[in-house]
Amino acid sequence: MDGLSVTLIGVGILFILVLFAGAKMVPQGFNFTIERFGKYTRTLEPGLSLIVPFIDRIGQKMNMMEQVLDVPHQEVITKDNATVTANGVTFYQVTDAPSAAYEVARLEHAILNLTMTNIRTVMGSMDLDELLSNRDEINTRLLRVVDEAVSPWGVKISRIEIKDIDPPKDLIEAMGRQMKAEREKRATILESEGARQAAILTAEGLKLSQVLEAEGRREAAFRDAEARERQAQAEAQATTMVSEAIAAGDVQAINYFVANNYISALESIAKSPNQKVLMMPLEAASVIGAIGGVAEIAREAFGGEKPKSSSKGRPPSSGR
Repeated sequence: MDGLSVTLIGVGILFILVLFAGAKMVPQGFNFTIERFGKYTRTLEPGLSLIVPFIDRIGQKMNMMEQVLDVPHQEVITKDNATVTANGVTFYQVTDAPSAAYEVARLEHAILNLTMTNIRTVMGSMDLDELLSNRDEINTRLLRVVDEAVSPWGVKISRIEIKDIDPPKDLIEAMGRQMKAEREKRATILESEGARQAAILTAEGLKLSQVLEAEGRREAAFRDAEARERQAQAEAQATTMVSEAIAAGDVQAINYFVANNYISALESIAKSPNQKVLMMPLEAASVIGAIGGVAEIAREAFGGEKPKSSSKGRPPSSGR
């Protein structure tokens, strides 16, 4: 081989080396920063790119995917001077590779310390009860504060979650006793309310029953009065009819009137509690005659034939 051939082979090998030195492949999810003589010039996107060999070089390889950063346990003193231990997790994503590479050193360490500091600040401004019951509010406040702080670094904080809040053992026992006392108090209040409601319902039921009973008595009294009124009307009408018959000279009407009173007197004597013996006989024939007079009066009252003039009757006489 002559000198020309050796020179061509050397040039070819050098060209291949330069080509490999200038070709850079960026994987998906990453951005590479390019520095020329130590100064940032541009950013390589995922794919195959070319740089100036021996002049440009890769500065930082930045992961552009969302990443998770564990926040270790740390002690926090709450507003009411209770000491608790809390830990969490932070989700962040690099949105601007040059800012994340050159605006802050040790990016993950900076985000971690910033998150831990703000956890102490946010949780330290709350009471223990509020701290245990408002995790969503804690997460929201942390996210707002930390995201605003890291925005100049080209980083976006997507979520910050508090995983565990661990009060001291003696405080947990005290909270358990407090919860038990509160539940017993609620149970006592509910029992008292139930007894009170039952007493009110019983009283209302008794009141309603008394009202209904009074209304029933009033209705019964009204109906009794109406019955007595009708009975009195009937007796008055019967008396009027008898009086008219007597005025017309009907002897049978007189017999009816006397017999009616006669039978009523016998009924009263028989019902008397002091009456043990009733002396008989009585003039039953006179009573039967009076009943016949009643029939005659009835025929006259209901439009029957006018009775013929009867022989003079006589009122029933009492037995002696």
